[in-house]
Amino acid sequence: MRHRLTTLLLSLALLCGHAHAGRVVHLASTDYPPYFSPQLPGDGVVAAITRAALARHGHTLKLHYRPWARLIAEVRAGQFDGVMAVWYEPARAEYLHYSQPLLNTVMGFYGRADKPLATQPLSGLRTSVIGTVRGYKNPDAFERAGLKQELAADDLTNLRKLAAGRLDLVLVDKVLAQHLLASLSSQERHAIRWQDPPLAVMPLHVGLRKQLADGEQLLADFNDGLEALRKNGQLAALIRQYQLAQ
Repeated sequence: MRHRLTTLLLSLALLCGHAHAGRVVHLASTDYPPYFSPQLPGDGVVAAITRAALARHGHTLKLHYRPWARLIAEVRAGQFDGVMAVWYEPARAEYLHYSQPLLNTVMGFYGRADKPLATQPLSGLRTSVIGTVRGYKNPDAFERAGLKQELAADDLTNLRKLAAGRLDLVLVDKVLAQHLLASLSSQERHAIRWQDPPLAVMPLHVGLRKQLADGEQLLADFNDGLEALRKNGQLAALIRQYQLAQ
């Protein structure tokens, strides 16, 4: 797996390399496996896509990992060129240019296996305590429902609290949660389960600071590179290579 992935990434670099004078693009990121993480080959599929799209116009990706809330604060303060992967939110659009979507994430609920809850309609969950992550963009329908949230620093903490019976539900990305199950004990894994139906499909974007002098050009370069990856099949190849269901 790792050898095939390395070969694909090298071939992408050769295919995408152009004579354009590029620059190093400093993007902040959080640890969000299996989409992106310093523990994954090439930092994960989102990083591989971002790197290849930027390389088409001669740009080089430099990642800086931070907890999410700190990441957003530092991007807004101008410490980085932008965020590698971010969900769309109108408030963030005030200071970020959003790229075309890289890939989709499926958001929904994990619940207790011994106390399954009907998650639709959302109004039926008004007495439930739902774990969410501080600073994350939640689906609009969830926010409009005005449900009781208990904030945590990350999704793994929420899943553990759910397994321990300290939460009724956890709002989480389905693929991320499935990846995090390996970090739980056998007892914890058997205590929780995904609750159909999903709540929302939320695309991931690259977000570039609007205050960048070359921000609009950088955005155009990235979108052009991403579209080229889509048309020549390399985007689909990367998603398959990382074994990420889409």
